[in-house]
Amino acid sequence: MATIKDVAKLAGVSVATVSRVINNSPKASKASVQSVTTAMKSLGYRPNANARALVSQSTNTIGVLVSDVADPFFGSLVGAVDKVARENGKHILIGNGYHDREQERQAIELLINSRCESLVIHAKGLTDEELIDYANEVKGLVVINRHIDAISSRCISLDNYKGAYLATEYLLKQGHTQIACIASSHAISDTEERINGYKDALTDYNQVLPEHYTEFGNPNNHGGEAAMTNLLAKSLSITAVVAYNDYMAAGAMSILDENHLSTPEDISIIGFDDGLIARYVKPRLTTIRYPVELMAEKATELALRLASDAPISEHPLRFSPTLVKRDSVSPLK
Repeated sequence: MATIKDVAKLAGVSVATVSRVINNSPKASKASVQSVTTAMKSLGYRPNANARALVSQSTNTIGVLVSDVADPFFGSLVGAVDKVARENGKHILIGNGYHDREQERQAIELLINSRCESLVIHAKGLTDEELIDYANEVKGLVVINRHIDAISSRCISLDNYKGAYLATEYLLKQGHTQIACIASSHAISDTEERINGYKDALTDYNQVLPEHYTEFGNPNNHGGEAAMTNLLAKSLSITAVVAYNDYMAAGAMSILDENHLSTPEDISIIGFDDGLIARYVKPRLTTIRYPVELMAEKATELALRLASDAPISEHPLRFSPTLVKRDSVSPLK
């Protein structure tokens, strides 16, 4: 791995000059900025995050990276981080990564350069290796909704596989065998884990369904509408649907209603997350509870402890989803 000395040698400048460029010092000339930047890019050198943050004192700020703060799920996550931050006299800065590798990287770099002393990171685009590198640089970094073995004690995650398995198993126990799956079109681990949970539950109950019983869409109400429309267009004998999240479930329910199909009398639906929408759609949505607020609170507390060198548990925090029974599922008649 390249060092600051390697950068200085390639750029033909002193280590002090490299340091000035890294920390955006006004004393760095345009020529040195250009030569150092070129050398860093050539060597694949990334400045140590702690060194950048310690150029000046900490800002008592916690950085939060989410996919999209406009999404109610991530809004709940950010709200929980902010609650713990304020209890500890901190403020938060928020970055959106949109599940895109480059945008996640840019957002994390911005949070680091803003001298955040702790980071709560929800990243699906970056590789494990990249997140491990960031964790090695920022002692107060915690990853949420993802498990990485090498930094497992700094990961707060949910068993997505178990959640989808529980949802599918519940429908099977209600007598349903023709169960469709509405999945997210985002190529992230959550999608894969939930599809695997759905498939394995079917297998364990001796049910085999073709791949075209699974439809993909954006993980929102519009994606749920599109996926349900496609399922109906196939004229499949569906009696129940497992949805990737509550918003996709709500979108699917609206399409059923438009096609004069009732929930749950004609088709039962189960969601995932237990967001506010689950309690206010009609019928109220049976779903899998994702304790995002509790997970975010624990992640923030852990990030603060790491930043202050306080002792932490070496065991990863893996949360378990639970079934919430409401009105959108009924036994097969």
